[in-house]
Amino acid sequence: MTLLGETGIKLVTGSRRLISAAKNFPLEALFLRDDDIPQCVADGVADIGVVGLNEVLEQQKTVDIVKHLGFSKCRLSLAIPKDIQYIGLEWFSGKKIATSYPRVLKDFLSKNNIEADIHFIAGSVEIAPGIGLADAIFDIVSSGSTLISNRLKEVQTIIESEAVMVATPNLSKEKQAILDELIFRIEAVEKGRGKKYILLNAPNDKLDQIIQVLPGMTSPTIMPLARSGWSSLHSVINEREFWEVIGKLKKNGAEGILVLPIEKMIL
Repeated sequence: MTLLGETGIKLVTGSRRLISAAKNFPLEALFLRDDDIPQCVADGVADIGVVGLNEVLEQQKTVDIVKHLGFSKCRLSLAIPKDIQYIGLEWFSGKKIATSYPRVLKDFLSKNNIEADIHFIAGSVEIAPGIGLADAIFDIVSSGSTLISNRLKEVQTIIESEAVMVATPNLSKEKQAILDELIFRIEAVEKGRGKKYILLNAPNDKLDQIIQVLPGMTSPTIMPLARSGWSSLHSVINEREFWEVIGKLKKNGAEGILVLPIEKMIL
């Protein structure tokens, strides 16, 4: 919802609203359980959906992944009780594994020639070993704190997951054009993240050194100032390099440094 807002799409939402039409974009949003989204998109009930890659792979519905969105990152991993010595994947042979992702797990075990008993649980998978329901689990891991609190340890990551945008195959030209515009807006927002717009004044005899510090997207914009022998430079820097870059600029005679946030970047 935050991402849609950053693209300029305004949705009216509320605690009891399951459908919302945008006021300024040809989009209508349905709010569904994540495990229902792949099916709805595959059936054409919704044209596009935002859901975890883990659900797309588990549901195995006919949808196109059109955009990786970069948030809600997690992983699907195998975990066992922390006191057990792990010897490798062969440890799982003949074991009972509890999971909410039986298809993904079955495919992985099959590819590695491991025969195990897969026990499906809809939720709270992490408690299964502690109550004697399973020997191990296969579940979503983010920070790992849930595993620790249940005396489990992660031993094998199977899939890296994040939020993705999926679409119904063979969208009409009209709907594909709307989707292309939406993806264009999202990518403009993404390019602006972690970037700063910087303006500074510098003596002309130091421009070459400063340009080496500020390459920008292609090269810095340079404009002469009314002050003889000086120019104004405009560029873009990564936020993580901000203080290092500022220090180098000052050493090379830069003055009047102004740093501004960037909401969107269109290249």
